[in-house]
Amino acid sequence: MALLEVSGISKGFAGLRALDDVNLRVETGSTHAIIGPNGAGKSTLLNVLTGIIAPDAGQVMFDGRSLLDLPPHEVNQRVIARVFQTPAIFPEMSLVENVAIAVLAARDGGFAANFLQHPRELLPVRSQAEAMLDDVGLSAHLDGDARHLSRGDKRRLELAICLAHRPRLLLLDEPTAGMSNRETWSTVDLLRRIANGSTTKLIIEHDMDVVFSLSDRITVLHQGRVIAEGAPEEIRDDASVQEAYLGGAHP
Repeated sequence: MALLEVSGISKGFAGLRALDDVNLRVETGSTHAIIGPNGAGKSTLLNVLTGIIAPDAGQVMFDGRSLLDLPPHEVNQRVIARVFQTPAIFPEMSLVENVAIAVLAARDGGFAANFLQHPRELLPVRSQAEAMLDDVGLSAHLDGDARHLSRGDKRRLELAICLAHRPRLLLLDEPTAGMSNRETWSTVDLLRRIANGSTTKLIIEHDMDVVFSLSDRITVLHQGRVIAEGAPEEIRDDASVQEAYLGGAHP
């Protein structure tokens, strides 16, 4: 069963076609990757899915309901969370405070409560925040400032923050960008474990080893169009993909 269905999405900027009749179907509980060279339209597609930009044509359905014309905060309320290339955290706050704020926001439907000026508001959800940080391997840094974390650990913290909202769909934009080899594969292991398959994941990623390791299905964009879609082994052997993106035969 599809959780997300994209039909005929097109988007142009100043005469340039960033997306051209894009179709995408993401099955519930799957890990689906979108790949393609720079300028293929990957980030534009994520911006359409999250309501940041409106398409010129097409439809986006999430669990049977249209997402178009909804502002980004309402898209988020439909339980879609996005992880950006640069980790979005509160660097001057502790790890527990970062996640506790997300827990409270999910509980109260937003940041209307002014708990940033009243730290005592965070106490009732500390145990939940600690459990989430333990799930992502950060239990040793609970009260440390987030700014002191490595890039890989900042990504783990951001994932804990996103998971506090209990998303049904997690959008990951270059989740391993800028990481060392050790951090990359530690992040891959974490993404495999997230929610034991109950959280659907849509990933943009340039590292083909990461893509082939994580994905159930892969969609390939080139110059704003879908040129291939299938299982990792099908994409690996697709001649058009090798020519457009992988640069020839892939081992």
